[in-house]
Amino acid sequence: MNITRVGVDIAKSVFHVHAVDRHGNLVWQAKLKRNQWVAALTERLAPGAEIGMEACASSHHWAREFNKRGYRVKLIAAQFVKPYVKSNKNDLVDAEAICEAMSRPGMRFVAVKTVEQQDIQAAHRIREELVGQRTAKSNQIRGLVGEYGIVAPVGIRQLRRALPQWLEDGENGLTDNFRALLADLAHDLRYLDDRIADLDEKIEASVKNDPVARRLLELRGVGPLTASALAGALGDGRSFSKGRDFAASIGLTPRQHSTGGKDRLLGISKRGDSYLRKLLVHGARAVIHHAKNRDDGLSQWLKTLSARKHANVVAVALANKTARVAWSVVRNDTAYDPSLICGGPAV
Repeated sequence: MNITRVGVDIAKSVFHVHAVDRHGNLVWQAKLKRNQWVAALTERLAPGAEIGMEACASSHHWAREFNKRGYRVKLIAAQFVKPYVKSNKNDLVDAEAICEAMSRPGMRFVAVKTVEQQDIQAAHRIREELVGQRTAKSNQIRGLVGEYGIVAPVGIRQLRRALPQWLEDGENGLTDNFRALLADLAHDLRYLDDRIADLDEKIEASVKNDPVARRLLELRGVGPLTASALAGALGDGRSFSKGRDFAASIGLTPRQHSTGGKDRLLGISKRGDSYLRKLLVHGARAVIHHAKNRDDGLSQWLKTLSARKHANVVAVALANKTARVAWSVVRNDTAYDPSLICGGPAV
């Protein structure tokens, strides 16, 4: 069988395959079990054949496995596969749609992540989830003590200080039963604080051992968390042809709605990695806050822009610049050049 292109709909236990020849004619369709499908494909496909999959859970793992065997793996975002689904949706139809989508000359593909990139991103995902749990826990505490007439202070730090005082104050109206429950909630909050602090230490240690992340730390508004997340998202930078493409991949470029020859740019697209976008915007806000006391090129640009634009627009503009310069630093394997972010040539 002269198979040149294969679309695979991956799942936990069952994999559906749609294979065609160089003319696009169907050669093979199959439903394969997890312990069969790799051997089945390698038996029928010559090295160099293209294998397409949706960029979803486990796709990067399978992509690495087939890359090692000499195949060319293409990962496609689910929203780019959907237009090629014919008639009613099922797994074989999805595999056919993937096979068709990957053949399009203008199709955008997702870069295959390395194990190291996935390790970094896993640490950040776990940390972000723990931060969300801590926020929910602190809000629960505020709501519960409010039922007893106690107004909780604003801010997580102030709440931590108030908890021991509430537990020790015998005249604040708390019953013994609720005091015991509140002590348990305080313990839960400390546990989440410790987990987050432990992950912060691990992420900072990984940054110290990563030359790429250390270079990214030189950018204004980039701390250990952001440097680590940027390094994990960029890899070697070769997945993006220019800095704007990377900024667009994390939703920091405008949406466009043009028709009838009239161009109309809207707000940022907010596509892609919302976590990394949030880190960059928060870092940009910190830079803007301190820019009023500085006189370097970047600070002057920020003060000029702040005089005529909303603070949120300025923060996103700086985040966009930071993302582009980060790509340039990684892709070209160079040290940070401040001129790139304060009026230098576009990247």
